[in-house]
Amino acid sequence: MILGSGESGIGSAILAQAKGFSVFVSDKGLIKEKYKIQLLENNIAFEEGMHTEELILNANEIIKSPGIPDKADLVVKARAKNIPVISEIEFAGRYTSAKTICITGSNGKTTTTLLTYHILKKAGYNVGLGGNVGKSFAYQVAKENFEYYVLELSSFQLDGMYDFRADIAVLLNITPDHLDRYDYKFENYVASKFRIAQNQTTDDAFIYCADDAVMQEYMKYHTFNAQLIPFSIKKTIEGNGAYLQEHEITLNYNNNPKPLTMTIEQLALAGKHNVYNSMAASLAARIVDIRKEIIRESLEDFENAEHRLEFVASINSIEFINDSKATNVNSTWYALESMQKPTVLILGGQDKGNNYEELIDLVKEKVKAIVCLGVDNKKIIKAFKGSVETIVEASSAGEAVAMSYKLASKGDAVLLSPACASFDMFQNYEDRGAQFKAAVRGL
Repeated sequence: MILGSGESGIGSAILAQAKGFSVFVSDKGLIKEKYKIQLLENNIAFEEGMHTEELILNANEIIKSPGIPDKADLVVKARAKNIPVISEIEFAGRYTSAKTICITGSNGKTTTTLLTYHILKKAGYNVGLGGNVGKSFAYQVAKENFEYYVLELSSFQLDGMYDFRADIAVLLNITPDHLDRYDYKFENYVASKFRIAQNQTTDDAFIYCADDAVMQEYMKYHTFNAQLIPFSIKKTIEGNGAYLQEHEITLNYNNNPKPLTMTIEQLALAGKHNVYNSMAASLAARIVDIRKEIIRESLEDFENAEHRLEFVASINSIEFINDSKATNVNSTWYALESMQKPTVLILGGQDKGNNYEELIDLVKEKVKAIVCLGVDNKKIIKAFKGSVETIVEASSAGEAVAMSYKLASKGDAVLLSPACASFDMFQNYEDRGAQFKAAVRGL
């Protein structure tokens, strides 16, 4: 039984059918046309707009979409009947012997996943990209024959993984996010993120940020079987790992034959957070034996994902940047930290219990005006009143862009980095970013 008909659900259905299972897909909402076509072409039974409970609770196993919470009525009932409820990643992992590089973190995981994939691809490796980005992992296991997979994993995907094992696990950082799914207990979310390292053996590697206080605290009280490989921008790492000294990154893995060094000015990605992302991706690449020259070239010529600090256009010497993927405060903090010009910040959306205090120092230092783009902006206005002179409200992406353009001067930047989910006004963060870009190009 497959619950949810998105990318992961359809991929799981196709793989399950290929492995000889009787498959049924159930979605409470409507199934997108492109996915419905795939189901019909593969003769996979499905229902939409409803869940037929007696059918679902008759399954041997349920693969659920990461978007469906564990507290959902059907999931609770299935578990009460001892029906295993797993994620697509857990299911697909059973049917591949490919090496997996699995990446998670509250921020930066998409960038790091794409960068790692870019390095492996450039080195000529037979590699697939999946998880939270790219094509469904399960679909690729059914249809492709990759020797490596680079997988971006969210905490929701990790929660449904039990026997799956990452050959190389990467944990970038942990800051409060999605707490509504974790009983508003940060420690539950932390434990979820560390599932990336579960089942690892002494043959595996766990790459982690040595500067993250939350991770350091957790690691004090838990044991890890894998080889621990830290990265840091605050201290020198002895042995295997990566660190920053002044403006130079040093990357060491088995001293083979000498460390990789490069300056942060050579990196395609700007900002402190991207130094971390670049280190993590490079370490993963070194562990799978990619030459230092290839890693260096890849770090220099990488182009980031759409909607993540994406340069849109420069109009009358005002730079427009789309960071719609910044759906939490920490992501926006990183975006502001990388800004070098006076900035008009477009902020707002569906609040996830945000604490805007963390942004106040950077807003005072870098932001000349805030444009609120959300249905309810009271919390934002209250948080930044007194820190920035101008705060205005917009009721659409087009209006937000027009207001920002008026508020900005030559040599300034306009940054869409909302710190909030998009669902109050947009379908998703991609829709928000696309509308922002269309409005900029329409100026």
